[in-house]
Order: sequence, then C-alpha cells, then structure tokens
Amino acid sequence: MTGNETAKTTLRAGDSEYEIYRLDRIATKQQLERLPYSLKVLLENLLRHQDEINVTQQDIDSLLNRDPDAEPSEEIAFTPARVLLQDLTGVPGIVDLAAMRDAMRKLGSDPDRINPLSPVELVIDHSIQVDESGHANALLANSKIEFERNFERYGFLRWGQKAFSNFAVVPPATGICHQVNLEYLARVVFPQESDGVLRAYPDTLVGADSHTTMINGLGVLGWGVGGIEAEACMLGQPVSMLVPRVVGFKLVGSLREGTTATDLVLQIVKMLRNHGVVGSFVEFFGDGLTNLPLADRATIANMAPEYGATCGIFPIDTETLRFLQLTGRSEQQIALVEQYARAQGMFREDGAAVAEYSSEIELDLGAVEPSIAGPSRPQDQIKLTEAKDTIAAHLEQARQSRSSATGKSVTEVGKARVRSSTGEYDLVDGALVIAAITSCTNTSNPSVMLGAGLLARSAVEKGLKVKPWVKTSLAPGSTTVAGYLKNADLLEPLEQLGFQIVGYGCTTCIGNSGPLAEPISKAIRAGEIITSSVLSGNRNFEGRVHPEVRMNFLASPPLVVAYALAGRTNIDLYSEPLGEDQQGEPVFLADIWPGNREVADTIAANIDAATFRSSYADVYRGDEQWRNVQVPEGAQYRWDDTSTYIANPPYFSDMTREVKPLEDISQARVLALLGDSITTDHISPAGAFSSDTPAGQYLMSLGIAPRDFNSYGSRRGNHEVMVRGTFANVRLRNKLAPGTEGGWTAHQPSGEKMWIYEASQRYQNEKTPLMVLGGANYGTGSSRDWAAKGPLLLGVKVVLVESFERIHRSNLVGMGILPLEFEDGQNVESLGLDGTESFSISGIAKGVKRVDVVARYARGDEKSFAARVRIDTPKEWEYFVNGGILHYVIRQLAA
Repeated sequence: MTGNETAKTTLRAGDSEYEIYRLDRIATKQQLERLPYSLKVLLENLLRHQDEINVTQQDIDSLLNRDPDAEPSEEIAFTPARVLLQDLTGVPGIVDLAAMRDAMRKLGSDPDRINPLSPVELVIDHSIQVDESGHANALLANSKIEFERNFERYGFLRWGQKAFSNFAVVPPATGICHQVNLEYLARVVFPQESDGVLRAYPDTLVGADSHTTMINGLGVLGWGVGGIEAEACMLGQPVSMLVPRVVGFKLVGSLREGTTATDLVLQIVKMLRNHGVVGSFVEFFGDGLTNLPLADRATIANMAPEYGATCGIFPIDTETLRFLQLTGRSEQQIALVEQYARAQGMFREDGAAVAEYSSEIELDLGAVEPSIAGPSRPQDQIKLTEAKDTIAAHLEQARQSRSSATGKSVTEVGKARVRSSTGEYDLVDGALVIAAITSCTNTSNPSVMLGAGLLARSAVEKGLKVKPWVKTSLAPGSTTVAGYLKNADLLEPLEQLGFQIVGYGCTTCIGNSGPLAEPISKAIRAGEIITSSVLSGNRNFEGRVHPEVRMNFLASPPLVVAYALAGRTNIDLYSEPLGEDQQGEPVFLADIWPGNREVADTIAANIDAATFRSSYADVYRGDEQWRNVQVPEGAQYRWDDTSTYIANPPYFSDMTREVKPLEDISQARVLALLGDSITTDHISPAGAFSSDTPAGQYLMSLGIAPRDFNSYGSRRGNHEVMVRGTFANVRLRNKLAPGTEGGWTAHQPSGEKMWIYEASQRYQNEKTPLMVLGGANYGTGSSRDWAAKGPLLLGVKVVLVESFERIHRSNLVGMGILPLEFEDGQNVESLGLDGTESFSISGIAKGVKRVDVVARYARGDEKSFAARVRIDTPKEWEYFVNGGILHYVIRQLAA
C-alpha cells in the first residue's frame, strides 16, 4: 500500500466533510514535530500527488527524513494549487499560450490541449501610471489614460478569459495583485469538489511576480517564478525543485514606540542578506509572532526576494483566523482552515516545540529602529539617526562621479533655477522630486497607511506644506485602503498635502512614476542635478523609479510624507525641522509623529469585515471602461500584423516533434561584460523609454509618437519592442563600452561602438553565437521572463557569472540558455578576461556538471578554465535539451 492510500481519510469542519491526506498516518509525532511548517505543506503536496512516476514513495521518505544540515540534493516535484499573474507578466504569458496553440496545430495535434488545468487568476495592476498627480481629478485622469494606452492589451486579456478555462481576470482599479490575493483570493486551505468528492488541501501557488511571497504571511506556501515556469504550471507541469534548506527566523518581544513594520522588514532584509539565504526557505517562528499582526507578517513575507529567499513563511495561528474573519471570509472557510491546520500539525501555538532548521537567526522586535534603505539596493538599510550623514556621503560620491564623467566641478553644476506655476526657486543636489506612497509592501498594511494619514493630519493642522518641487502620489494596494482612510477622515489631510489617490495598482515601485513637471525635468537636465525619490516600496534599483532620479530610498508611508514636507533627503529628521507652523515656529518630526496607541485605536474604529466585503462584492465586473473593451472571438487568436502591443512570438517557428541534439559552442563573442548585482531591471527594464533608443526608433518607424510609447512593461506582448529593450536600462554599464551608460557595446573584433541590439543583429548575420559575462548575484530582482527571453532573441547562448539569483537562473534554463558559474575563487578579473576574446565551450553535449571553456585572445594565445553548469535537476536538463520548458510541454502534449 502506498503512502497516499494509507493517509487518505476524512475531516469534519463546520457543516461539511472533506477528504484529506493526514500526515500523522505516514509519520510519527516526533518526525512531524521536527519538520518545519513549510516542509509539512510540501510533504502533503507530495503525498496527494504520489503516482510513482512524478512523485514516488522515495520522494516522500527523503523529505520526511531529510537532513537539515545537508546540502540540497534530492529532487521533488511540487504541484501548486493555482497560479497568480499580473498584467505585465500575464500578457506575455497568454501570448505564449496563444502561440503554443498555433504550434500544436502545426504539429498536427489538438490546440485545445493548451489550456490551464488549475485555477489561474490575473490581476491587472501594473499598467496604471502617475501621469497626473497632486489634484482632485488625478485618479479619473490616470484611469482614462490607462485605458486609452492599453485597450488592445485589455481586449487580448478578455479574449483569453473567453478562450481558456480556469482563467479569471480581475479588472483594473481593483488593487495590486498581492494585496488582492491577501484580502480576497487566498483560500489558505483549498476546498475543491470533483467527481462528487469534496477535498481539502493546503492552498499553494506560484506567481509570475517576485512578491508572490507576500501571501506567505497568511500561511500560504508560494513564491515567484518566471512567466515561462508559470505557463508550464498552468499546463499541468509540476515545479522541479530540490528539497530546500529551511532557515528559522525567531522573533521575540514586540515593536517599540515609533517603529513600524517597514523598519522591521528593512532590518530583516539586511540580516538575512548577510546570513545568506538564496535558494532557501525562511520560516518565522517564536512567541514574538503573537505580537505581530497579519499585515506586518505580510510586509515581511513580501520582501523575501529582497533578502534572497525562495519564500518567507509564517505558520497558521489564531492571528491568521482573525485576519480571515476581518477580511470577510465565510465562517465555513475559517472553520476549515482551523480544523485542517490542527489536524495536520500545522497550527502554531505559543510554547510549541521548535522544528529542526538548517540554521537559526533571532531578532528582538524591541531592538528595531526607524530606518530607510538605499540609494539603489533594498538591503542597504540606513538607520534614521544616521541617514543624513550616509546620504550626504552617497551624494558626494555621486558628485565625484559626475565630475569625472563631465569634467565639471561641483560649483559648475548641481543647481538650476526653476520658474513654474508653483513658484520660483533653486533646485539643488539632494532635492527630493518624487514622494510616493506606493507598492504592495506597505499599502497592504493599515498601521502604516493610517499612520501616514495621522501624520498628515497633524502636519496640516500645523500649517505645513509639501515643497513645490516634490511630485506626490498615493496609490493604495486595494480600494479597501481608500475605504478605511475615508472612514477615519484621513484621506482629506493626505490630499491637502498633495497625496491624492492616483490609481489602484503598482506605480512608482515598478517604474510607472510618470513624468516630472517639465520645469523640474528641464532644471535637472540643465544643472545635471542629483535628485532623490522616497517611496514606500520594495525595489529601488538603478534606473527603475525614474530615469532622471539618481538616488532612491525605501521608507514607511509616514516617512514618505515627512520627507515630502522637508523636500530633501539630506536632512536629519530628528534634529532639523520639517518646516514652520502658522506662528513661524519650527515643526519637527516628533511633533507630528502618531503614537502606537493612536494608530491601533484608529484601526480598531475604522476597519471591519464590511469594509472588505464591499470592496470585493463584484470584483470581476469592472467599471464601464472595462465592460466596453472589444473582445476578439475564436479559440485561436487572430494575430494583427500591424499591432505594436500583441505579436506572435518566434519561439516555435521552426519547432519539430523531434529534439535536436545538444551541441558545443564555438567562437562565441561577448555581447555584454557586466559587474556585480546586475538586476533583471538592468537586463529588461519595465519603465519608460525615449525616442533615441532602439525601441523608440522602432515604434517611431511605425508612426507611433513618443507620447504613446507607454512603457516596456506594457509592451511585453510584442517581442520586437522587447528585444530592442533588452540590456537597455539607462544605468547599465557595459565594460565593453567604457564611459557609457545604457544599452551600448562594442562589436568584436571590429571594436565599433553601437547599440547592443544593433550589435546582436550584426552578430546573428555573421552566425556568431553570443554570451554574457558578469559578476556575483546576477539576475537579482523581479521574476521577469523577458530578462531571459530578450537575451535569447538577441542570440545569447550562454551566461557565465560568479553567481545567480534563483528565479533568473531558472528562467534562463526555461528559455534554453545555458547558465554557467565560474569555479570558486575565479572571476572575470582573476582570469584576465576583458570581453574581447572569443570563447569555445565543450562538454555541453555530454550533459556534464562542469564544462571546459577556452578563451582565445586577439593576439592568438588562449586561456583555459572550467565552469560549473547551473542546471540543477534532471527535469531542468529535460527542459534545456528541448530548447526550453515551453518546447518540452508542447512535445509532451503533442505526443
């Protein structure tokens, strides 16, 4: 008898009886107690899907008896219950599915087999931009512009909703996908009826967005994957993974007065980055969880990508049940969650036995201090007490870089006169030009959102005003936030300071910050001014927020308002005033900062289940603009060759039923030679682009005016735009083109300087394979499939770096690009490489763990070295051999 036959039983919860797979029927109490919560969820997943093909008894035993100290080596197949998408990743995902239907037909198979087998939920949240801000009509104006720009994309998504089963779309102006997931979509325990049987199992998911991990705060196991992996999961493919190491993070005590969940998560990010958790699960435990509201847990879980973990999960406990009740879930669902979690040993109680973790970290919540992070990495935490000096040092370093690049002294640049409708003033280095309350990280959290409102009310009462050069915006993560801000009479003071609601979705944090006022933009260019932004987000990578803003800092929503009042980031918020009151007296941050008790009382008085129920009462209906979108007909999409948004991608154009044999690589050239911490934003930016870029020039050649370019993110359904936008981040520094920023390279062996896209076309005409060389932490940041698709279409066959971030490495494999790592202690510098060499790589065809690399210099001599192949599991090898995961799926279905 197999494990799942032994474990199958029934559970009574509320008014219903459910079929479940009980863990205590295949394991002793001691075995279950030593298993971390997250691994219990994985164990149940294996048990339920045991078929002795994808999941065997040996897989179950290896997980149950895993050695927490061992390096991961055992491969398992994880089958998530559902898939979560947002529109920037969802549109290309549905484009791929439509193209796969075409490919199936060409291979003589049934195209309808390309269809989601498990629930897929897409939330349109990444297309809203802050074109208008600081006035009462900003929300309506931005919404109107959004639909004008994106009607074709939205029509395509509505086609997908009709053409595919198990595919639901949450319309625009509802909220950010992760907050909607937290407040509405998540089941925690999934009830499913099929074949007349009602079953229950843990809610699990993968999402085509890095911050899918936010749902870990609710006890739901899930993480971000590339869009191509998400597509494979939709089509029934399990996630191939190694049984992970689990790092236990113990929390004790409680947050002290004056600190927020934002301060806490920035501290945790720094600690875990220093500890090293890439590829690991992080699981939070300890009696300190009792003092941590669900919203704070979600804030911490959200930033798992920033601390490098696969997930950052909290177990189910009474706080989970309280949140489910608060957000309007049914009594039956809440009863199911509690009874199921208790039956499976997944319910946390104070004083419970501690699981066996691979390593442990501890933090006393009372030791957390107010902080920000920046200017370009979320893990670079800065204590607020040290912020002025630290930012001043960064500012001076940027000034020196500017002087080196331009030959101008500090006194010659860094200042310009602004004359505008808001007044006449000098704009100088260090000026804050964007203050944005934005992103899923914090706008899901009532304590910091209401805290910002309370601070704004005190500031207005004292007569403070935001400086005229600051672009302010408020983009709540769901309409629920607007509801409770209005209930508490705190939306009006925010609006009086310029923080009107500009939209419901991911704005500044994804780079949809919109244009600066033209006088400000003109002054920045004229004075070459080093400006700053402060945002309540999770990402502040170079070139992400706005191309004209050099320094970007993450902060809590109340601190965003405080910095906006100050108008600069190089300020000591403890000792320097934010402004003056009506009597001309200085007003300090301490004078307007709300106390913890005031915030808690405001939450209790203004948020209840009715608030959430009203927000999600008709969630899929959308407004009139959405309902009026024209929807194409037919089970297969009719591609429009004139479209600049939706195009049939070329991935399957020459696909055959048979797999072509792997070949070694000969005489490859380096397209880009990059440094450490290259992000997916560097590789495939999501924000705006100008008319002098390859993508801009392409659109203008088709009659598209620059004002209608939209963003790279919104154009992800068109490979012609996206391949031209690959490696096009305005802050990218390619060492093959020293002294440049942006998408430049030097063609080899000619040495001619040109756009990366232009060089790739030349190389492909010459039939020259390409590669990318880089340093440590290559591919950090968003789970951006175009960061793998783009290089593939540029002709890149290999990426050779010191180390990869998890999601990007798997994305490369998923597109058939070979990820290689230098041997320990070796890198570009130690091997004396400069990118002008040609490279030959042997051993690929043999499927070895290490390949031999020979670099041939222009002068004729050679350098030989070995490199690690980072294809980590047998299933990943199958994907790679097939030319990518989607090709593998098509061949499987066609067979």
